Amino acid sequence: MIEQTLAIIKPDGVARNLIGEIIHRIETSGLKIQAMKMVQLSVKQAEGFYAVHRDKPFFPSLTSFMSEGPVVLMILSGENAIQKWRDLMGATDPAKAVPGTIRREFGQSIERNTTHGSDAPETAAFETAYFFGGMERL
Repeated sequence: MIEQTLAIIKPDGVARNLIGEIIHRIETSGLKIQAMKMVQLSVKQAEGFYAVHRDKPFFPSLTSFMSEGPVVLMILSGENAIQKWRDLMGATDPAKAVPGTIRREFGQSIERNTTHGSDAPETAAFETAYFFGGMERL
């Protein structure tokens, strides 16, 4: 099934010049980049995006981190895009991620794990709409 998903290269990945490497992995996996932009999130934008985690103890740290520098936002599409992107990223905790995955190779911690991806079709619909308006989508 052809799906769309949101991919984010987080501030740690942007700061360490990993954009090209991550895009290369996306493109060689067979996923297509349908939309892409670099933005600097405000704390309020990060809080809105991660609102589902508002009651968790890591929320303030996460939203502060996500607004500390630019991020690259992408809409990816392809056959089973959500799972394919999650497989490319690896586990949230880089120490538990499979060798060869983005988070295993480039992640520094559970929070500074270089990338984000939607976890389900409903989440992908919310997340892509949160960052991309109709004119920005192909």
